[in-house]
This record gives sequence, C-alpha cells and structure tokens, in this order.
Amino acid sequence: MSKNKPVGGFESAGPDSRMWGKSAGLPGPYPVICHLLDAAAVAGALWDAVLSDRMRTRIAGAMGVSEAEGEARKMVMLWAGLHDIGKISLHFQQQVAGEFAKLMGDPAYAEDNPAAKRSGYLRHETATHWGLVEFFKQCGYPLHKPVRKSPAHQIAQLLGGHHGCFAPALQVKEINNPSGYQPALGTAEGWRDQRLAHAHAVRRTVGAGKPLESVLPGELAVVIAGLVVVADWLASQVDVIEPRMPGEDWKTGDSELAEHFETAAEAASGWVREAGLGQAAFPAKHFTQQFPFPPNKLQADVAEYLPRVVRGPGLLLVTAPTGDGKTETALHAASVIAGASGASGVYFALPTMATADAMFTRVRRFAEDNVEGDRALTLLHSMAWLSPDYAPGEGATDGSAVLADTEAGQWLRTGRRGLLAPLANGTVDQALTGVLPVRYGFLRLFGLSNKVLVVDEAHAYGPWMHSLLVRLLEWLGAFGAPVVLLSATLTGKAASSLVDAYRRGAGFREPSAVEPCYPGWLFVDAGSGEVSTPREVGSSRARTLRLETRQVHWDVRDQGVARKPGRQGRREALREILAPVTAEGGCVLVCCTTVDEAQRTYRYLRSVLPELAARDGGLRLLHSRYPAHERQRITTECETTYGKPADDTAAATPRAGSILVATQIVEQSLDLDFDLIVSDLAPLAQLLQRAGRGKRHARPNRPAWTGEAAEPRMIVLDPLDDEGRVAAPRSWGTVYDVSLLRRTSLLLAGQSSGAVEVPGDVQELVDDVYADDFGAGLETAAAAELDRMDAERIASEAAEEQMAEITVIPAPCDVVDDLSELSERSFVVSDDLLTIRLGADSGRAVCVFERENGWSLDPGHDVPLPSAAANRDEIALIMRHTVPLPGRWLAGRTDENTVPKAWRDRPLLTDLALLRMRRDGDQWTGRLGERQLMYSNVGISEN
Repeated sequence: MSKNKPVGGFESAGPDSRMWGKSAGLPGPYPVICHLLDAAAVAGALWDAVLSDRMRTRIAGAMGVSEAEGEARKMVMLWAGLHDIGKISLHFQQQVAGEFAKLMGDPAYAEDNPAAKRSGYLRHETATHWGLVEFFKQCGYPLHKPVRKSPAHQIAQLLGGHHGCFAPALQVKEINNPSGYQPALGTAEGWRDQRLAHAHAVRRTVGAGKPLESVLPGELAVVIAGLVVVADWLASQVDVIEPRMPGEDWKTGDSELAEHFETAAEAASGWVREAGLGQAAFPAKHFTQQFPFPPNKLQADVAEYLPRVVRGPGLLLVTAPTGDGKTETALHAASVIAGASGASGVYFALPTMATADAMFTRVRRFAEDNVEGDRALTLLHSMAWLSPDYAPGEGATDGSAVLADTEAGQWLRTGRRGLLAPLANGTVDQALTGVLPVRYGFLRLFGLSNKVLVVDEAHAYGPWMHSLLVRLLEWLGAFGAPVVLLSATLTGKAASSLVDAYRRGAGFREPSAVEPCYPGWLFVDAGSGEVSTPREVGSSRARTLRLETRQVHWDVRDQGVARKPGRQGRREALREILAPVTAEGGCVLVCCTTVDEAQRTYRYLRSVLPELAARDGGLRLLHSRYPAHERQRITTECETTYGKPADDTAAATPRAGSILVATQIVEQSLDLDFDLIVSDLAPLAQLLQRAGRGKRHARPNRPAWTGEAAEPRMIVLDPLDDEGRVAAPRSWGTVYDVSLLRRTSLLLAGQSSGAVEVPGDVQELVDDVYADDFGAGLETAAAAELDRMDAERIASEAAEEQMAEITVIPAPCDVVDDLSELSERSFVVSDDLLTIRLGADSGRAVCVFERENGWSLDPGHDVPLPSAAANRDEIALIMRHTVPLPGRWLAGRTDENTVPKAWRDRPLLTDLALLRMRRDGDQWTGRLGERQLMYSNVGISEN
C-alpha cells in the first residue's frame, strides 16, 4: 500500500458521493462531503457570531496568521469541515447495508484482508484522529518527534474529540501505517484515497492554505474543539439537512462543491441565530439606571470605583454580610467588566437547585432591562426543566423561533448545550464539571470561555469543591474570562488561593498574599496580574447580633428530657424559647442539622404547641426529602410568608406567629426574614449565614419578646454528651467537622458580651476559628483533644484535596502535549468519586401508593402511575413526584424497587428507585431494600 502519495495526486481527485455521512431521520443517505462543508460553513458563522474580537485575535496570533484577512477563520472552518473524515471507513460505511453494497462492488474498496472484517468496531471519531495526521502533514503542518508536540497530530487529535473525548496520542509507527494498526479503517487503497480526497476538497472549497506551524495553547485548543462540536451539532439537524439533500445524479466537482458550500454559508448565520447562540451586549449604565432603588454603600462604592480599575478581563472578589445586596452588586459589576473586556455573556452560579431557581427570575429581570444583543437565558441543573419559571413559552418549543428575547429555545435546552447560551443561571456544579474528565467536559469550558462567571456563596464549598473551583479559575484566567466571586465569610487563606489560581491561569505564578477587607472588594487584572488595593466599604446594614448559647442534652430521639438533674434537654429548651410565639406572635427559624432531626423536631413542636400547629401556616417544615412538587410549594409559601415585604404597609403590618423548622437549605441565597433564629451548633461560617436571616428587612412592629427591633437575635443550642461535654451527636455523622464544631463552641463561649458587631467583628471571628494557635489558652487535656480533632480534620481535607488533584483535568499550561488528558486520568476513578459533592444525596426515588384501582403518584388523590411514560408530560409528572435520597439508602435497593420495564429506556427514569407505599393504619410505609420507610406530612422518613 502506498503510504506517501504526493499532494498533487489529490488536487483533481473528487470525493465519492456514495460515501454517506448522515441517514437517521432522512429520506435517504446524505453524502459525507455535504455534511463536512455544512459544518465548515457553520463554523464560519460561529466564528463571526459567538467568538469575541479578543478571542479571535488570540487564536489568529497563536496560528501565526492575520485575523483581519480572514486566514484564521478559514483555518477553523477547514478543521470543522474535517471532523467526520473518519466516516470514510469500512466499519462506519457498512452501517447502511444498501449503500455499503454499492461500495463493495467497486474494486477500490473491496476488502480481501480478513483482519479488516474481524477487527473490533472502530468509532468514526477515532478514525478521524487516525486518518487525518497524514493529510495535515501533506498540507505542511509539522510532524516531528515527539509526536504530541506536532501541529499535524494535535489538530487530528482535537478533531477526533468531537464526540466528547480525546483519544490518546498516536505513536510514530501508528501514524505511518494507520490501517495496519486499525484495519477497520479499511485496508483497501480506496479508503485512504477517499479520506485524503475529501479532506483536500474541503480545503480547496474553504480556501484555507496556510499551515499551522506550532501547536495551540491548551485553552485555545479547547475553544476550537468546542466550536467544532457546536458546528457539527447545528449542521446535523434534520431540518437543516433535508432541504439540502442533493439529487441522485449530483456530482462532486469543485464547482458543485463550491455551490453547496456557498448556499450553506448563506444560511449558516440563520441556523446559529435560531439556536439562540450569539453574544450578549452590556451597555454602560449607572447602578441607578439598572435597578429601581438607590445603591447601598457596597453597591455605590463598586459602581464608582470599579470602572476606574477595570481595563479588561479580571476577577472581582466581593466580601460582605448576607443581606448587603451582593446579588445586585454582582450583576452591575458583571455588566461593567463585560463591557470593558468584551465578554459576551454571564453565568450566575449558585450552591443548590433551590437557590438557582430563586435567582432565575432576578437574572431574567436584569437581562430584560439591561442586556442587549443575543440574550437567550437558560436555567441549568438536573431538574431545571420542571421549574415553572423556566417553562418554554409559546412558539419556542420547536426550536424554530428567532430568539430576540431572554427565553431559550429547545435547542439550548437539550443535552449539554445550556452553557452555550449567552446568559445562564444554575448550580455551580454545572461549571465545575468542566474541570472533571467527563465526556464533553471541554464543551462546558468553551461555554464559559468568554462569559462573566459569577459564583455566589464562594465560601460554602468544602475542600473537594474548593479544589475544583481553584482549577476552574486557572482555566478562566487562561481564557481571559472575567469572574465575580461573592462571599459572606471567607478566610484570607481561602481568598488567596482563589485569587492566585486565576492569576496563575493568566500567566502570573508568584503568590499574591491577598488580605480581603470585610466588607469590601478587590479586583485582579488578568492582563497585568495586578491586584488592586482592597477597598473596605462600610455596611449600610451595620448591626449588633445578639448571640447566646444554651448547652442542652441531646434528646431529639428521646421521649424524656435530660437524663441528669439540672441539665436541660433540647426539647425543653425549644419549648421554653418558642412558647411566646403562640400568644405574642413573631416568625422564628429553627435550623436543624439533619433531615431526620428536623422531622422529629417538627413533630415534637406540633405536640407541645397544638394551638400554633392548628393555625394555617403556624408551623412549617422545609427540607430536601420531600417530593419535588411539594418542596417547591413549601418553598414558595416560605418566600411569601418570610420574604421581603412588598411595600411599607406590608412591612408595618405585624406578622402572625409562625415557626419554620428547616435544615441548612435555608442559609444560602434565600431572602428570608425572621424575628428570631434558633440553631443547632454548626461551624461559625454557617451560623453567621443563618444569623443573616434574622431581622433582615425593615419591619417596625416586631414582637418585643424577640429583642430590639433592629438587632437580630440568635440562640445556638450546644449539644452535650452524657459526661456534660460539648460533642457532636452521633446522629450528625460527618455533616460537620468535629474540630470546627468544637472551635466554634469555644469561640462563642468566649464572647462574654453576647454581642457580635456585623460586619465589624465578622472577618476577625472567621479567621480566629481557623487560627493555628486557637488552643493555646486551653487546659492541657482540652488542648490535646482539640489537637487530635484538628489533625483528623487536616488529614481529611488533605485527602479530599489529593482526590481532587488526581481527578481533575490538568491546568491549561499542561495540556498542550496531549489533549487526551482532558478526558482521562492515569488514576482510575469510579463514577461515585466523580460526584461533585462528596457525601451528598446521590439518587432519586419516586413513591407510588397502593389504591383500589392501582398505583397512584399521590397518597391523597388519584394520580395514576403512567405505565409507559410515553411523552414529556408523563415524564415530567413522574419527576415532579421524585424525592432525593441518600446514596447509602439507595445502595440496598431490590427488584421490588426497580422501575417498570417501559421506563427503562427513558434516561431520566431508568435510575430511579421505586418505593411501593402501602397503607398501614394512618400512615404509608414501604421498603427500600432492607430499610423500612414512611411517607407522611413530614416527607420521607425512616421508621
């Protein structure tokens, strides 16, 4: 077989139109050359519509060509047009028997080599990688040793990753004889000849002539790979292909190919626009033009001084107490930085699905009032499609509407495309997954590469997620993508690690030793690496937090109270604290550590406060273990009852007495306002977050028993063990680190005045709780015990950080040699360990209730269980009734917990656990493996 046929041998050879590229959903096969040219045309439209001027200039510079003359655009179009060259291979073509028979009748393709017929299946994207290196070498792309540093190999590998994973780098011997090592490429001469003929035809048609002379930086390779994937997806739509299918007598001469390409190029911008892709524009507006209220001190300071330090992309770090308007600060700052840097969108990332849902309407309202250009908005998390605020509007579901508003059409709502929208709002997991070696992870990075990423609650992540955020910031620094980090409680050490990660990505490796002001902000310039002098900003809501602690025996599960005389039990303490609510009114939050304890606390309060419990809304319970529709209903009720008053009249109207028993889900990003906070012991940062829900809004008529009207009050319940020592109850498991609990308890005990000035004392307290010399004043035994707890915490944090280090993709500066490192790591990591939140709920179940006429999704109403789940409405109905459950519960599922057979081909339903609930007296019970569960008005609980 000839291995090095000269370039000239292919200049006049035409592609064989019998080589098909698409057939599913079409009236016949679509020639692969047509699809290649369509993809090239779309890539050109994406280059124009999606990439910023700054990114196009960077790519052109890395290519060594002129962006102004269009050479970089042509080169990217050529590459996109080569992505499916691997479909010209024996194994791919034989998938359509009739067309394959035509090829087998041609001696050029007939296979006499038995190895080609018996070899394992070769994916066509892998065939692209193997089949293109020779072409690029013929075009003048250098190929030398080591192969992985060669442009000819890098671009072949890049294009071979268009289905989401990059294959390992090839060896020289494999490049020299690809069909010898991969017989499924086709060992007959015609297969290789046609791959080269198609590739040269695309090159001639597109007009790309200059070769790439050096490898691309890792971050630019990711941008181009993402653009190629999107071009392929847009060009693969049936409604794009079907009107363009050539007739049976269509020829593949240069004039016919040029005509097909020109027609595609004229239509491609419309395909891009109809998909909702493009660039949002952020006109310069003052804060008062963006929002219907005057700025507070933080907002005013950022609005005045940020424009003075922003010269381009960079990172803004804002630290301020809860309730100080960080959301509006971030949206205004994002528009300022986007305008200065040319960023073309925003992704607002939040810790949880609930907080993302709550933020969605605020981001949409801001976009409608302050963003121009392309502004399709997506909501991103696993249950987003069930959100009523995200339901597609009239005419948007078919993906055909030209989007001129903030509503994202079906194309952007499908699969992994949400981060491609100009504007997006969702959970932080969606962004962090971009730095995990998962399929299409690089597409998430592409989606973020020219957006302003806003990360709310940046302090709220443990070592694992913090490590992922550090790596993501390195990539964003390399892209030159702006970032806004918001935090209520962030240590100086954590702040430095985030700032330095962004600076490293931007090319500045020396540490910065950041010392953030609280409240205040600083800006890191991506172009110079300069960190602005932190600006300390006074709070418009400076307050004194009245904080008291009560040491209580932990009798959550007991029927009695304290086991020893003189020691108050938790139940007795709650009854005493909450007794005035019934007679004197007031809204109180009782924050529990676990769902089980929240449920038990709620039941107890119902029994001891029957008059309050009998009132509508007098006693509420909120946690994660409700069906999705029920949790959404309760959350909405809470936001109405405890949220910001609509006007001055509403603020002045006394609220009826009400208690909300909840878990930690209320402490982040939900705008709730209580007269008193009662919380179980938690690490200091979490306690301060919860305290931020105390007297959050101006209400002049608060009940006198809750303290001074303007001073929030918080009571922390310190758990005692049988020996009278503060100790985390065994039922808490690993929810919180025991050394942080001990440190927090000791720190609060040392606050003799019981007053915490907010924000004045907050940063010092947060830093103190982590201080290395914290135990210096303790007695010898207590100090030794704290040292033991600290050692366990440090070891656990180190283990999580090490796990993140061996799991995450490399930093951008380390990716140039081999793109496969974006898809795999040398350490074999299970899917469980790739879960973003270690220890989080890892699965969902759906309860079905036995009724006389069959199974129902609702215990109180006849909502028949869909047997087939044949359409979107039925799937949505099922998913609205699902409940998140701990992974340890789901691990024990049995055949009885398996979903109906008809559901198993539905990706959203196949992994659900089915809980068959049967009436047992006045309650519903069912089994999940060996575990007995109960369903009631407190959600799912363990019997």
